Amino acid sequence: MLKGLAITPPVLGRISIGKVIEKNGKRLPEKDDQFTITSQVQGRDGWLLHPLNDELRKTPEEKLRSIPIRLLFNEPDLNFRAEYSLFDRTTGRPLCVGNGETCKRQCDDGIKSLPCPSPDGCLLAKGNACKPYGRLNVAIGDDDPLGSFVFRTTGFNSIRTLTARLQYLQAISGNRLSCLPLELRLRGKSTRQSHGTPIFYADITVRSGVSMEEALLAAKQLNESRQSAGFDQAALDTAARLGLSNGCFEDSEEDSGAIVEEFFSVTDMESTNSLAPASSTPPKPTLTEKLELLATDTQIS
Repeated sequence: MLKGLAITPPVLGRISIGKVIEKNGKRLPEKDDQFTITSQVQGRDGWLLHPLNDELRKTPEEKLRSIPIRLLFNEPDLNFRAEYSLFDRTTGRPLCVGNGETCKRQCDDGIKSLPCPSPDGCLLAKGNACKPYGRLNVAIGDDDPLGSFVFRTTGFNSIRTLTARLQYLQAISGNRLSCLPLELRLRGKSTRQSHGTPIFYADITVRSGVSMEEALLAAKQLNESRQSAGFDQAALDTAARLGLSNGCFEDSEEDSGAIVEEFFSVTDMESTNSLAPASSTPPKPTLTEKLELLATDTQIS
């Protein structure tokens, strides 16, 4: 296994809440009130739709607000990984990834492990530069039991809800999370910050029309069937954890374009990258210099 390369679950396509539109010659993220399932192929007009995007709709006009899924792993944090992430908004490459206690930060002399004060207490996180960032891998259909579709999110509501649901479902199913018949569902809510405008987030429940008792019984039966066939779920979870821990940062350079396009508006990128000083003022420190300064301060203290 190549060291320094995070081995992530195989991806067949992407799930998003929203789309990218072109406005005044610029490609901008736009929120939506339905899921969109795309392939990994990008054309001139954006990501090409996956056949499942239409197959899961009862009618062509119906909005896709629920997707029948299964999870690959029994451990919640293997299915859904969430961290505080600071990205270079020009390239989309991660510069610092932390969990609120420790972080791995890209510095000029390599990657360093440092304390993570969370975005509220971090100097580098000013201007919403550091966000909670989660990646959920789910299986859709039975064609490829080890292939997945990835749902990326920087939304607090999605991250908080998905984390809680997966932990609860693992607990009540007796650690049979990968055997439960589940559904990725879109929910809406209004908050004071949204000024009454609905915002949408992802949730996971048992499938529509299936009671919790029926789902738990089905999970138990599927688990027994897999064991009799020699399917070793514990070994799969162990292999996944080793693969994910093999690299410092999960997202590769190939993912950078999708990350920037999906989560950062042009205003975000311009505010982050406009470091050119006026002629009468001293140069502002670059992002790399800030990282080095913060790393030095942390080591001294």
